[in-house]
Amino acid sequence: MSDISDKRIMILAANGFEQSELMVPKQKIEEAGAKVDIVSLKVGEIRGWQNGDWGDKIDVDRTIDAVTVDDYDALVIPGGQMNPDFLRADEDAVAFVREFFDSKKPLAAICHAPWVLVEAGIAKGRTMTSYHSMATDVKNAGAKWVDKEVVVDEGLITSRNPNDLDAFCAKIIEEVREGRHEDRKVA
Repeated sequence: MSDISDKRIMILAANGFEQSELMVPKQKIEEAGAKVDIVSLKVGEIRGWQNGDWGDKIDVDRTIDAVTVDDYDALVIPGGQMNPDFLRADEDAVAFVREFFDSKKPLAAICHAPWVLVEAGIAKGRTMTSYHSMATDVKNAGAKWVDKEVVVDEGLITSRNPNDLDAFCAKIIEEVREGRHEDRKVA
């Protein structure tokens, strides 16, 4: 199995990210050797959501307008209800996610984060999962929704909720090791 210590992973998040869905992947990916950048809509820091209230703050390393697809080997989008809603309303974030998908590099979204994939127009024809309450949104975007802890469709990784984090993180690391999915049909 190849090492990922030469890889750089972006976690795209805004205020209201589900705390565990950002912090656990960050930790696991860093433990696997990769560098992780927190990218957001504005400079400064963003705050998580945990157990029905505001959680910890985390520093933003870079802003979405200051990065390129070529800077990263994979993209991870944590869930929560607020975070993906802010991201899908931001034209730069949506355009970046679409461009990243078209690069055929691994792209991962958990919980409500598939809203961003739907907004970017990349769900159609894919097999995906998400938080159960948004299954209809995913289906209406043209994807086949399944109730599994982690689903991978040509390097597009989706999971349902924080209970799936072990499987989600393992698949992210596996897909980063595999690299680009050259056969992936772009949206």
